[in-house]
Amino acid sequence: MTLEIGVILPTSTPDPQRPILGDVRAAARLAEQLELESVWSTDHLIASAPMLDSTVTLATAAAVTDRIRIGYNVMLLALRPVAWAAKQIASLQYVSGDRLLLGVGTGNPAHGDIGWRAAGVTFTGRGTRTDEALRVLPGLITGVPTLVNGVEATLSPAATMPPILVAGNGTRARRRAAEFATGWLTIAPDLATLPAELSELAILAKEFDRPAPTVTVVAPALPADLHAAADILAAHREAGVERVILAPTSPDWQSDYQRAAELRTTL
Repeated sequence: MTLEIGVILPTSTPDPQRPILGDVRAAARLAEQLELESVWSTDHLIASAPMLDSTVTLATAAAVTDRIRIGYNVMLLALRPVAWAAKQIASLQYVSGDRLLLGVGTGNPAHGDIGWRAAGVTFTGRGTRTDEALRVLPGLITGVPTLVNGVEATLSPAATMPPILVAGNGTRARRRAAEFATGWLTIAPDLATLPAELSELAILAKEFDRPAPTVTVVAPALPADLHAAADILAAHREAGVERVILAPTSPDWQSDYQRAAELRTTL
């Protein structure tokens, strides 16, 4: 089994003195030149740090590349009107040539609810609203007339449905992935407990008569030593992980991308 490696684009400013904010075009081109599998954009309105808009970022990355996949890490569906989200997703899938990976999440409580209040959307009930959005997204994206907010809508030219990866480390997220998604996306899981979580994921998928979702790991804890890091990634692969997404660790995102490519060739 091959372990795919993706990287997060440099789009945020966690430390104004050391911003991980770079040329998105150059970053996407470099990741493709290094033969990485995918580039990803974090999605928040207001979080612990300012960041670029994810859809604009991914459209920019798609425009300057030909092969590499582009992904939301992750789109907060409940923060948006689902019709607008579906139109953005369908348009991005079309202009990218079907390279989109649609990560979906409900919002990490660690960031608080300030972004939700700024958007005029309630933080509570976001899980239920995410489920409701996931039910209608396939029709809206693929051009099937779909009832949304009491209106039968066809939003844009039909696009191919991108793979959906539901994010979250708990049972509720795994159930959502099993019901609606082709993949489960988990942040820095404990390798000791990951097999049990994958077993639960497979059981939940059977309840919905669906295949077990694939697994993507975001930001696994890796040591500085290249070979030790490769060993940890190999353990993820052996556990059944399909993809890891590595985040920039400093303003020198170019070096982080080079290291990601070295890890890919070491595995």
